[in-house]
Amino acid sequence: MVRIYSVFLGLLGLILLAGGGYLVALGGSPYYVISGAALLAAAVQLWRYRLSGGIIYAAFVIVTITWAIWESGFDGWGLMPRIVAPIIVGLWLLLPTVRRRLAGDAPRRGFALLAGGLVTAVALGGALHAARELPVDPLYQRGVVASNGASFTRAAAVTQDWPNYGGDAGGSRFSGLDQITPGNVARLEPAWSYRIGGIHLKHTSNLQTTPLKVGDKLYACTADNVVVAIDADTGRQVWRTDPQTDTSGLSSAMTCRGVSYYRVPGASGLCAGRIYTNTVDARLIALDAETGRGCPGFGKNGQVSLLPGMGDVTKGYYYVSSPPAVVRGRIILGGWISDSQYWGEPSGVIRAFDAVTGELSWAFDMGRPDRSTLPPAGESYTRSTPNSWAPMSADEALGLVYVPTGNATPDYYGGLRRPFDEKYGSSVVAVDATTGKVRWSFQAIHHDLWDYDVPSQPTLADIPGSQGVEHILIQATKTGELFMLDRVTGKPLATVNEHATPHSGALAPGERLSPTQPFSDGMPSNRGPLLSESMMWGLTPLDQLWCRIAFRESWFPGQYTPPGLGRYTIVSPGYAGGSNWGSVTIDRDRGILVTNSLRMANRVQLITRPAADALKMMALTKETGHFGVGGGVPQLKTPVGALVSPFLSPLFMPCQQPPYGMISAIDLRSRKLIWTRRLGTSRDSGPLGIPSMLPLPMGVPAFGGSIATRSGLTFIGATQDRYLRAFETATGKLLWQARLPAGGQATPMTFMGPRSGRQFVVIAAGGNNAVGTRMGDYIVAYALPKR
Repeated sequence: MVRIYSVFLGLLGLILLAGGGYLVALGGSPYYVISGAALLAAAVQLWRYRLSGGIIYAAFVIVTITWAIWESGFDGWGLMPRIVAPIIVGLWLLLPTVRRRLAGDAPRRGFALLAGGLVTAVALGGALHAARELPVDPLYQRGVVASNGASFTRAAAVTQDWPNYGGDAGGSRFSGLDQITPGNVARLEPAWSYRIGGIHLKHTSNLQTTPLKVGDKLYACTADNVVVAIDADTGRQVWRTDPQTDTSGLSSAMTCRGVSYYRVPGASGLCAGRIYTNTVDARLIALDAETGRGCPGFGKNGQVSLLPGMGDVTKGYYYVSSPPAVVRGRIILGGWISDSQYWGEPSGVIRAFDAVTGELSWAFDMGRPDRSTLPPAGESYTRSTPNSWAPMSADEALGLVYVPTGNATPDYYGGLRRPFDEKYGSSVVAVDATTGKVRWSFQAIHHDLWDYDVPSQPTLADIPGSQGVEHILIQATKTGELFMLDRVTGKPLATVNEHATPHSGALAPGERLSPTQPFSDGMPSNRGPLLSESMMWGLTPLDQLWCRIAFRESWFPGQYTPPGLGRYTIVSPGYAGGSNWGSVTIDRDRGILVTNSLRMANRVQLITRPAADALKMMALTKETGHFGVGGGVPQLKTPVGALVSPFLSPLFMPCQQPPYGMISAIDLRSRKLIWTRRLGTSRDSGPLGIPSMLPLPMGVPAFGGSIATRSGLTFIGATQDRYLRAFETATGKLLWQARLPAGGQATPMTFMGPRSGRQFVVIAAGGNNAVGTRMGDYIVAYALPKR
C-alpha cells in the first residue's frame, strides 16, 4: 500500500513539475515547480519506507498553506483548490498502520510539531497577505454609505397593475405595493402555478418572459411567441393564442422577454385594449386583450410583417426578442441580429408603427438618417448597422424613446465600420417618438470589438438634486459601468472620464482602435477587480495550474485588450456581464439603485481567413441551423474569423475565483455603495455540471433582473441555484427564499389581485441553457397566506 501511494504521489509530482516548469517559463508562479519537486522527493522516500517521506510531505503541506493564505487571504473559495486536495491526500499518511510501517514506535511529538507548523503557516500566510498589494474592486471606488431606508419622496401613486415590462415605461421595476413587508415576507407561500408550454421544452430556448398585469389578467409569451392570458388571482388560463411561428432551423437564440399593452384612447369593444408581440419569424402582432383574437384593423388580419425594406434576410438572422415600446400611439422596436456571421447582415434599423393601424410611422436608418420611409424598390435599410435587441424605455411627457444599441456586426472586427456605425454603436440613443429623429446619443463603448452590446433597458427616475429634481437615466453595461445621464440632454450627471486602454497586440489587417474608453468614475462600477494569475481558480491544484497556464498564455494587459491574431486575449468582464438584459432596479421612494452583475471572463482569438476556412467556419443557414452567440464565428467578408469561449477549466468550472454573481445597492444621491453581497449558492454548481448540493454562499452566474417594492423589499431570481429571494433593500439582508421548480432566469413582477386583495410576486421558471439550470415551463406566484 505504501508503494502504491508513493507511485500516486510521484505521478502528481511529475505533472506539477512539468506544468509548473512551463508556467515559470511563461513568467508565472514558481510554487508548482517547488511542490512537484517536493512530491517527487516524498514519493522516493516513501517507496523506500522512510519516515522522511512523510516529513517532506508535511513540510509541503505547511508551505502550501502559507502560500495559499498569502495569495487568497482567508477566502474559503480561494483556499479550497489550494489546500483541500493536499490535506486529503496527506491524511493517508496518518493512518495507524502506515505510521507504524514508516516510524515504528517513534515518539508522538511529531503531531505537536505538525500542529505548530500549521499554526505558523496560518500566521505567516496571514501576515504576508496583509502586506500584499491587492487588486482593487472598483465597486468600492467612491466609498460606502449606510442607508436607514427612510423615504425621501413619494414616487408615485399606488397601482395594482404591472402594465409594462419594466413595471413602468421608464423601466424602474418599482412597485408602490406594500402588503408584503420585511416583517411578513418570511410567510410567503406558493399561491398558484401555471404551465405555459412552448418550444423551449423540446429545444434549448429560454423562457425569459416577464408577465404584464392589467385589470384582472396576466399576459405572457413563450419562446415561440404563443401568448397567454391568465387569471391574476387563480393562475387559470383565460385564453391562449398561437401565431403558428415557423421555428424550423432555429435553436436556442429564440427568446420572447415579454409583450406590450396599449389602450386605444376613446375606444371600446374589440381591441380597445391590445397586446402586442413580436415573433421570431419577424412579425408584429396585435391581439385583443380580452379575447386573444387578432385585431382586424391592424395590418393584415392583426399582423404586420417586419421584413419589408430589410432586403435579403436569411431565416433566423433577424427578429425582435424584447417587447416593443409603446409611446405616443406608436409601437417602436429594433431587432436582434445574428452575431458575427458576415459583414453585410441585415440592418439594425429602428422602426415605429401606428399602434392602431400597424402602418409604418417612421424608420431610423443610421446609414440614411434623412430618409424615414421605406427604402425605394430594389434598395434596403443600410445593412450591418448597430442593432437594438434589449428592451427600450420611454418618457411619454418628453416624447422620447431610449434605444440601447449593440455594435455593428461582426463583433470582433471593426475595420469595415463606417462613421455612422462608430457614432451609434454600443450607445444609448434618445429618439423622438413622433418623428424618429435623434435628440441625443451617448456612447458607452468606443469602437466595440468585444461584443459589449448595451444589453440593458435604460432605467428612468426622478431624484432630488442640488439644482432641483434631476431627471435621470441609468444605463447599465456589460463592462460593469453604470452611466448616470440627464435623460433630457444626454449629459452625464455623474462624472465620466476617458481613460487610455491597451493598444498592443497582433491586430487584424485594417483594424483600428479607440485610444480611450469611457469610465463612469462618478458611480461605483461592477466590472470587478483586474484579473491576475493569483485569481485563477479550479477545484483542484491541477485544474488551477491549467487555468494559470491558460492565463499566462493569453494576452491581458488590462480591460479592453483588443482581440488579436496568434494567441488568445482575455475579455473581462465577458460578453455575458457585468449587467445584461436584466438591467437595474430603482427604489424610487428611497433613491436606491439595485444592480445584479456577472464577473465571468471570455477568451477570444482571431484567426486568418485561410485558417477559418480550414476549420470550415461558415455562416449558418436555415439548412445548417442557427445559433447566434459564442463559439467559432466566421466573420465572412472580413480578413479574420474568431474563436470565442468562456474562460473555463477542463472541469467546465470558471477559471477565475468566485464570486461570479453579485447584487449591490447604490445610493443615488451620494452615488456611493450601500451594500453588496454574493448572489446565489453552490447548491446547483459543480464540476462537469454535476450539482454539488452544498448551499454555500458563492456568487453564481445569474441572468435576469430584480424588482423593488414600497415596503422596502427587493425580489430576484436569476441565479444558477434556482431560488427566488427577497432582500431588505436598505441593508441587503436576506429575508426569504423559495426553491423554484426550474431555473428562474427571468425578471419577476408583482401586483395586487383584483378580487382577492392579495399581493402576488410572480416569476417565470423556465431554466436557461447557458447557465445550466433545469428547463421548465412554469409561471409561479407567491403570496401571503389567506386570512
